[in-house]
Amino acid sequence: MRLTGRRITLIGAFAIWVVAVAVGLALLWRYENTSGANASPPPQWPVASTVKAATDRATLVMLVHPRCPCSRATIGELARLMAQTQDRLKAYALFVKPEGTSEDWEKTDLWRSAIDIPGVEVVMDDGEEARRFNAVTSGQTVVYDAEGHLLFSGGITGSRGHSGDNPGRSAIVSLVNGGDEKKSESAVFGCPLFGPHSACKESEDD
Repeated sequence: MRLTGRRITLIGAFAIWVVAVAVGLALLWRYENTSGANASPPPQWPVASTVKAATDRATLVMLVHPRCPCSRATIGELARLMAQTQDRLKAYALFVKPEGTSEDWEKTDLWRSAIDIPGVEVVMDDGEEARRFNAVTSGQTVVYDAEGHLLFSGGITGSRGHSGDNPGRSAIVSLVNGGDEKKSESAVFGCPLFGPHSACKESEDD
């Protein structure tokens, strides 16, 4: 069968489209599965923290960028985690508010979703608490036991912006519920909490 100029053009265009789709999917997969920088939280609860740790149960602290789209899944996983641990965990969601942003800048849909989770106290953080826990990525979660010893550090989603069973949430549930879970770290998927290169950075007028 002879190929006309029109047919050759169509075949070429289709081939280019297939390659473009493949490259796009590969880039998307890479983005979703590339974790952020993990924190190196202090092994003991930071004494300078204004967040009050529980002395009768474990305490969880999650650091969140209020404009991070990846963290919607993290907040959803936090709700599941709290349901699975019942009253055996005291939890804080700290929303980092950069200096110079407008009033209530941090009170986004993520903030409102976190407030709706039973047992979670939502707090605005000017960045000081995030620095005390050495957190640099939205979704960073740390858990300390009743004596103030670090039990867990990492994220509670399996990839960027995706909900579902994941090693981080499973580890925390097991640790808090008295299981034999030994894992104390997991990857954290989210946007940077600080800096001009944050994928979540928006104008102060938003």
